Amino acid sequence: MLKDKVAVITGSTSGIGEGYARALAAKGCNLVINGFGDAAEIETLRQSLAEENGITCLYHNADMTKPDQIEDLINTADAEFGGVDILMNNAGIQFVAPIEEYPPQTWDAIIAINLSSVFHSMRFSIPLMKKRGWGRIVNTASAHAIVASPNKGAYVAAKHGVAGLTKTAALEVARDNITVNAICPGYVWTPLVEAQIPDTAKSRGMTEEEVINDVMLAAAATKKFATIEQVAALAMFLCSDAAENITGSLQSIDGGWTAQ
Repeated sequence: MLKDKVAVITGSTSGIGEGYARALAAKGCNLVINGFGDAAEIETLRQSLAEENGITCLYHNADMTKPDQIEDLINTADAEFGGVDILMNNAGIQFVAPIEEYPPQTWDAIIAINLSSVFHSMRFSIPLMKKRGWGRIVNTASAHAIVASPNKGAYVAAKHGVAGLTKTAALEVARDNITVNAICPGYVWTPLVEAQIPDTAKSRGMTEEEVINDVMLAAAATKKFATIEQVAALAMFLCSDAAENITGSLQSIDGGWTAQ
């Protein structure tokens, strides 16, 4: 059903976004991936996605804080493939500090990448989806789109904004055969999360096991990390025909964190 569809995935050179790209490629979608990282590693990823799945995969280095570059990202997909069918908004950054100590420039960057880029990529993609008579938009939000945590003011504000923007967009395009949903993960076992554990243990005077159980998974009823593959599988369901009547939803995958 997704074979030969065109998917744009922001923040897809690692982590959850890379998981989305791999899952979509496996279903036969042509891709435009995006993100920062080592140029050689990104090219290796691009080639492997294309060659292992028999699809076309392009890389675009748009800075997701810059609307003109986001426009060029979407226009590139349109020029190369004749439109956009699937948009996966995944680009994001994080910073932790109390509000009174929060650097204003960091606030601006997090709002730009985590929230405003979602708006810009949707406003450029939706007209193309309407022309094709079909579309799927999946925004990576967070458990922090539903609940808050201290010292994460910009991230929580941005993700709450993504939740509201998702609902609004879903209502606007509901009659155009386009769905708009958000996935709200808790902690996902990614290389980035794994790398944080030793530093957190050292700074807090805890064991790594204590960091996992008493910090990262403290609010998760299951006491388990979600995996990249699980998050990607949920995204693939939201892109499927079976999910055509699911729109404007916030799909939690957080081990029961936000059920409490």
